[in-house]
Amino acid sequence: MADETPPDTPAKVQRRGEKARRRARKSRAAAPRKDQRVDVTGGKPEGTAVPAEQSNSGAAAPPTSRRGARRRRGAKARERGAAAKSAQAKSTQPKSTQAKSTQAKSSAKAPVKSAEASAPRPPAYLQAPFGQSYAAIDLGTNNCRLLIARPAGDSFVVVDAFSRVVRLGEGLAQTGRLSDAAMERAMGALRICADKLRRRGVALARSVATEACRRATNGPEFIERVRRETGIALDIISAREEARLAVLGCHILIEPGPGPALVFDIGGGSTELVLIEHQDDAEVPLIRDFVSIPYGVVSLTESCRAEIDSPQDRAERYAEMRALVDDGFAAFAARIAPLRAGLADDHLVHDGGPLRLLGTSGTVTTLASVHLDLPHYDRSAVDGCIVPAASMRAISRRLSSLSVAGRREVACIGRERADLVVAGCAILESILDLWPAARLGVADRGIREGILRSLIGITHNKGGAA
Repeated sequence: MADETPPDTPAKVQRRGEKARRRARKSRAAAPRKDQRVDVTGGKPEGTAVPAEQSNSGAAAPPTSRRGARRRRGAKARERGAAAKSAQAKSTQPKSTQAKSTQAKSSAKAPVKSAEASAPRPPAYLQAPFGQSYAAIDLGTNNCRLLIARPAGDSFVVVDAFSRVVRLGEGLAQTGRLSDAAMERAMGALRICADKLRRRGVALARSVATEACRRATNGPEFIERVRRETGIALDIISAREEARLAVLGCHILIEPGPGPALVFDIGGGSTELVLIEHQDDAEVPLIRDFVSIPYGVVSLTESCRAEIDSPQDRAERYAEMRALVDDGFAAFAARIAPLRAGLADDHLVHDGGPLRLLGTSGTVTTLASVHLDLPHYDRSAVDGCIVPAASMRAISRRLSSLSVAGRREVACIGRERADLVVAGCAILESILDLWPAARLGVADRGIREGILRSLIGITHNKGGAA
């Protein structure tokens, strides 16, 4: 027969009731008050410690046995005793010893790398001690170009560059205004420029706009929009200032020799010719004469009839381009004719005499690439090279005889320049007639480099990389 459980006595019932009431009081004391905020992210509530029974979510933990609760209370008591002993020991140590101990403990707990050690190292050119960064933006009729550089001795080192074909002057010859599509293309490029200026921490910049904004009736409105949306303050410069900056940026590439030299810049909306002469007591050459005509690769292309895929029509269209450019240069050609005659007789010209010529533009750099038979454009091979004028003439005539599709297949011309390069060839041939030098210097530098030299205060370069 099974043992019978004796009935509870009144004393046992009373003891169990008292224990239950004590547990209830402890539970109520441990629970957070209504006015007490509890950090649900794992931290402590304001003004108190989070109870051991509370989880990170703020909900109460499931109940545990009495034995487990007694063990936890004992562990907490031991921890409090150890903490008290540690505090007493610290109070008797010198402050320097306490600091070292704290530092050692924090290092032992979690060795953390410093921000400098963990951060990615910047590119090598940003670590070089060139000083502050300077920037130049040239918004032309066809391209938007940016150059960021730092001073380096009597020159500068380029740290960032950007170039994009925007064709801002597209349709300008017909309407006299910048089209909405053209302005949107330019705005996209200028936003990229503004971002680069901010990221590079540029100290000083100059931004210029040239022929398209000079001619467009809504040019000033567009300039204000650029300032408002990008923070870039474009300055619409005169044709003379454009020529001056181009000369300042590239004149060091002119071949040495006596007498004046001719520098030209075939742009998108205009072409500038500058007759310069070096002086012994001046580092910047003297400008003896100057002309700007409203024909560049974009404006001349749009001023002539549309191209038709016929060899005869292409020849007639090319002759029409040549005639327009010759008329534009006529007054300047008459002014410099006596000087040219005094410098170059037939013998000297054909033997590479004193007539010196330097070109800076996309046209001459592209044709020089074709002359060098480059598979793709290479600035290091083109900038500063000297090419025979006869070769540039032959390339110009060959390209003018090709269809648009045929020009696209020529290396270094491609799709972007196929429809505009013929106008550039026509302008170049007119210049070679006006100043018949035997050789042509090629510069892949110009307005942007001239701006940077002005900003940094560089007036002379002894053959630096800039």
